[in-house]
Amino acid sequence: MKSGLVSIITPTFNSEKYILETIQSVIKQTYSNWEMIIVDDCSTDSTFSLLTLQAELEPRIKVLKLAKNSGAGVARQLALDNSNGNYIAFLDSDDMWKPEKLQVQIDFLKTNNLAITFSGYELIDEKSNPLRKLILPKKQVTYKELFYCNWIGNLTGIYDVTKIGKIPISTFRKRQDWIMWLEVLKIEKVAFSTPNNLAYYRIRKDSISASKLQLLKSNYLVYYNYHKQNVVSSFFSMLVFLYNQLIVKKN
Repeated sequence: MKSGLVSIITPTFNSEKYILETIQSVIKQTYSNWEMIIVDDCSTDSTFSLLTLQAELEPRIKVLKLAKNSGAGVARQLALDNSNGNYIAFLDSDDMWKPEKLQVQIDFLKTNNLAITFSGYELIDEKSNPLRKLILPKKQVTYKELFYCNWIGNLTGIYDVTKIGKIPISTFRKRQDWIMWLEVLKIEKVAFSTPNNLAYYRIRKDSISASKLQLLKSNYLVYYNYHKQNVVSSFFSMLVFLYNQLIVKKN
């Protein structure tokens, strides 16, 4: 484990349209002590060849490839297994960071002696145009609050391995990022956000976030299969999540 090094976990699948923008947003970080570990989940487009070229140009980028298509959770876990930093951050292959993102958050963690932090982010469309919508973070989030609404945007979260260890990532095909942050808060109890908007989240027509029905189904399965709630409890939890997502969070 290398002190001060941020390991950036990036799963990718058929991301040829977006991956170069994602990588450039990392290269432009004002905080330069990072490694980006990108795991290709058997893309069928030109993603892997683009990644190979980028790794040749930038030694801080590592590229790995799964033997078979296995989902983002498996890809993230492989990247985590190959990480060397004492900070773990996450960035999907169609999202982007603002240049100051890592510096602001690392300073925030150190100044306040924290193990985890997250931030707000902006929504963009498939062509990187702003949708003029800002997702503001809660100042702090507990396990119970996160259980009923995913307040931590995965592209903004960072945690300190020296304080809580490496948190395993579920093999669930959907919502494994939310599951992981819940596991983090079982240890840390409270997550604090920086008062900044530090990233860009891309809304795609085929994404879970673009389909509320698919989101509800995925959340129900997490409550039922992962948390082992019964049918009634899972349905109730799903409804509370829906209320928080649409009324309280408004995303």
